[in-house]
Amino acid sequence: MDGGRNQVQPIWDDFFHNQEALVFLSEQILAENENSTIEQKYQKELLEIPDLVGETKIRAVKTRVNQYFFRQMVTVNYSGKCTITGIDIPELLFGSHIIPWSQNEKERLNPENGICLSALYDKAFDKGLIGINSHNKIIIYSKLKSYATKEYYNQHFKSIEGQKLLSPSKYPLKKEFLEFHLDTIFDRV
Repeated sequence: MDGGRNQVQPIWDDFFHNQEALVFLSEQILAENENSTIEQKYQKELLEIPDLVGETKIRAVKTRVNQYFFRQMVTVNYSGKCTITGIDIPELLFGSHIIPWSQNEKERLNPENGICLSALYDKAFDKGLIGINSHNKIIIYSKLKSYATKEYYNQHFKSIEGQKLLSPSKYPLKKEFLEFHLDTIFDRV
């Protein structure tokens, strides 16, 4: 749709910056299509929660102390680049744990347990959809290969299969950590 973006962009911006209004409006339209009102449609829910208010609360949460330090060590170890793609945009890089934080307290801050990955590959590695063999080459989980007909699979996953990682400058990846990842996380989803 040539030129359509100029017509649609203001509408998108209006709703994007006021999503609660969009949800309300869509529910109102649905209720009208059902010859009802929002109040009638959600009467039971509203009666069960008489003091329903959207608000912000302060909560106590667990925080990974020194996670930032770990990320910095790992990022510097890979010269500020994703070891798979070479992306060097700091906001897109993660210090990924090979052995997850929750599974080995002793190795949490060990830079040999870290690999610098961009957001997509960090998540794929964390979820066991990609792994790294003992030769520092990328392997793809068979379930992920079921998406082989999709363009994004060919562009982002098939293209990296068998690729050797960029080498770290100081702390090499520990083979035992990679084996742990392959044995307990990779191909286990």
